[in-house]
Amino acid sequence: MVPPLAIALSTTFFKDRWTEDERNAGLVNYIMGLSFISEGAIPFAANDPIHVIPSCVIGSAIAGGLSVAFNCQLRAPHGGVFVIATVSNWPMYLVSIAIGAVVGCLILSTLKKNK
Repeated sequence: MVPPLAIALSTTFFKDRWTEDERNAGLVNYIMGLSFISEGAIPFAANDPIHVIPSCVIGSAIAGGLSVAFNCQLRAPHGGVFVIATVSNWPMYLVSIAIGAVVGCLILSTLKKNK
């Protein structure tokens, strides 16, 4: 969930680093990220792998580490926020995802140059 959410946040809050088309495409990543669909990040990673991939990896690693530290368990293999009822310690699961997405967004937005 973190890569598309990090990109969506970056395209929303750091508009000067993205073209208008990229900003519009970034909005779709909110829905895709919350649905556990990471494919929304692929076009961004393909266009700028040097900046996008490390940012997404670091944000995802932080989210994963936090969810383990908070003893969160997702019992459904897919579904995003739609299966939140199957997550143990779901409040901290959401916090983990939010922190990972924000960290990924900040790293990505710091690495990207203004358009």
